[in-house]
Amino acid sequence: MFENVPLSGMIRIARQAGKEIAARQQAIVQAGEAAIWHKDDDSPVTQADRAASAVLCAGLAQMAPSVPVISEEESIPPAEVRRGWGLYFLVDPLDGTKGYLKGEADYSVCVALMRRDMPLAGVVHVPARGLTYYGLPGTGAWREDESGMPVRLHTAPAVSGKQPVVLQSRVSATPKLDAYMDGLPHTRLMAGSAYKFCLLAEGTAQMYPCLHPTWEWDTAAGEAVLRGAGGTVTDMDGRPLRYGKSSLLNDLFIARG
Repeated sequence: MFENVPLSGMIRIARQAGKEIAARQQAIVQAGEAAIWHKDDDSPVTQADRAASAVLCAGLAQMAPSVPVISEEESIPPAEVRRGWGLYFLVDPLDGTKGYLKGEADYSVCVALMRRDMPLAGVVHVPARGLTYYGLPGTGAWREDESGMPVRLHTAPAVSGKQPVVLQSRVSATPKLDAYMDGLPHTRLMAGSAYKFCLLAEGTAQMYPCLHPTWEWDTAAGEAVLRGAGGTVTDMDGRPLRYGKSSLLNDLFIARG
């Protein structure tokens, strides 16, 4: 527990899910389309997503039986049910499935503890990099490698004399981001999944404009880490992102270190 937040348990369960994902990656990549299903929105899902979801849901239910769990890979309770929740877990069992299917290393397991419409705590575990990030908004954020030694994280401005670093997804064409950043000096860094929030939290980058659709489970854990390190996440009008909405789709947003 960390000030009554079950952070150590969240970290442990996220790492267990990460082992399930990492163990399956090579076989799934080699199997190609035969190992992939597609959801109604055409986003890919694999047996690794489902295995990780099972680990997370079972582990969190055992750790905190009275706290409901929303997982991307499970049935979502109706809005009228969710509105009565004070605390709940919001998880993305495998964030960055597209990169995972290409054999990339930025995919992550995301676990957030929510208090109504805001993240109370978050864990972003990046199995292929051996890194676990966790944070509590207003309290702090940390990174652990496989040594298990926590390192306190702080956002950081661009190094003097150098342009700020702006994060983008691992895609070749970014017309919306290009237009948004037009005329603003910067350099780009490609990264995948919620790992981008972690790069902001540790001061490697300064801005992540997200100009494509995302879901609440894509951002909640990463936002908790970033805000714990001193950063912000707002919609395009400067307002905080809202969670627990009837629709779990996010507004477009800008994360800043």
